[in-house]
This record gives sequence, structure tokens and C-alpha cells, in this order.
Amino acid sequence: MTVVTYKGVLSGDRPMKSLLSSKKNRAGRNNAGRISVRHQGGGSKRRLRDVDFKYNKMNIPAKIETVEYDPYRTGFIARALYADGERRYVLVPKDLKVGDTFIVGENAPIKIGNRLPLSKIPSGTFIYNVELQAGAGGRIARSAGNYAEVVAHDAGYAQVKMPSTEIRKISERCYASIGAVCNEEKRLEVYGKAGKSRWKGIRPTVRGTAMNPVDHPHGGGEGKQGRGLRRAKSMWGKPTGKGQKTRTPKKHSNKFIVSRRKVGKKR
Repeated sequence: MTVVTYKGVLSGDRPMKSLLSSKKNRAGRNNAGRISVRHQGGGSKRRLRDVDFKYNKMNIPAKIETVEYDPYRTGFIARALYADGERRYVLVPKDLKVGDTFIVGENAPIKIGNRLPLSKIPSGTFIYNVELQAGAGGRIARSAGNYAEVVAHDAGYAQVKMPSTEIRKISERCYASIGAVCNEEKRLEVYGKAGKSRWKGIRPTVRGTAMNPVDHPHGGGEGKQGRGLRRAKSMWGKPTGKGQKTRTPKKHSNKFIVSRRKVGKKR
């Protein structure tokens, strides 16, 4: 088992009570009580941190008070104190420490942690917490070690290279933060035992080949069998894995994709 070293990274402060809330563990079930997301359930009790992804306090400098662990995400969060006295939780970029400052605004300098519209960010800059619609809050590159890259600017759109290697057009009015999300060592963590997955609320995954034909397209056969199909399928018969294209052919956002993501060995 390997773990992420928190000593020297986190400030050791307790979470702020006014920014905490409770969230019911639905165990992957929808409003009808049926499982809609498999392999979820159990796990340690957690409190939800109210993280600000919109950063709608413009041109007000903020100072990092604490760096804290968030059980609902892989990256760390920071408690930011704005100059007007308000406190909010924000995502922490790499190399931003307690005592550092950042600012959100159209004319903010190109500096780690600062947030500004894509029209003001030069090509080749690493960004995180990127908006897809102006004012809707960050959606892209929010997990540990993740970042996107501004590749080009053209006709009111910025061409952004996603963490998946896809290059996509995003309106230049959308905001993004400079830098990359911290805790990039998270990808090297090895759980080491089944129990740790259960602590995280992850239930076991059963292979399709180990099931009966009634339960999975890969199921059935005496002893160990190949799947008997040219292409791998999910439990519902949809293409999955092994470098197959799974994106909806008529998806409305296809017009914004400049270059498809690389899959399988090509990646």
C-alpha cells in the first residue's frame, strides 16, 4: 500500500463549519431506488465542503489562509480570505501555499492561481478549472494533477487541449485559472488491499466473463472462455474499452471539437 504524504502540504487546520454541509449517501441509486451507477456504496462518513467553482468576486484580492483535505475530491482545497472579509473554499493549484494571494478579473496578471478570461490568456499557458459556458463555473480539469493547455485563439474561440488530448473550441468569454491542480502524486497511490476501496465507498467490480449469459454479453461457457465477440461490450450491449469510439455521433457539442481524443495505444 502506498499513501499520499500530507505532512508539509496541508496546513493542519480543521474545516470551517459554516462552509460544511451534509450529503446523503445514495449508493449510486436514482430517485426510484434503482442502481444507476454501479460499484458505489458504503464507505466512511464524509462532510461536503462548499467549494467555489464560479469565482464571481471580481477584482477583489484574496489570501490563502489554509490548505485542507477534501474527502470528495482528489486535489486539495484552500480557504481563501477576500479583502472584503468573506471566506470561500477554492481549488489549490500547484506551488500555491498559505499566505499567497490571487485575484480574479479581466486584467489580472498571468500568475499561478489568478483567474481571467481565455481571451487574455496567451497560447501555451497551462490552465485548470475551465468554464465551458461563461459564468457557469469551472467544469474542466479539476482533479489532482490535471490541467488543460491553451493552444490557439481564433474567431472569438480559444482552442484548448483537454487532459484527454482532445482539442476543443471554448468561448473566449469563459474564465480559467492559471496553473495545474495540486497533488499530482495522487495517480501513484496504490490502495494495496480491498478494504481501502471499501473505505472510499467503492464496491467490488465483477468481470463480464465471470457472469451468466443472461447477465452480460460476455458471460457463459464452460470454464474460462474468450468473449466470443469481435468487439467488447458493456452490460447493456454498448461498445466499450479497447480503443473503441463511444462518443454519440450526433452530439450537439461535436461542432466544437477540433481534434478527437487519442484512445488505446495511440495515446
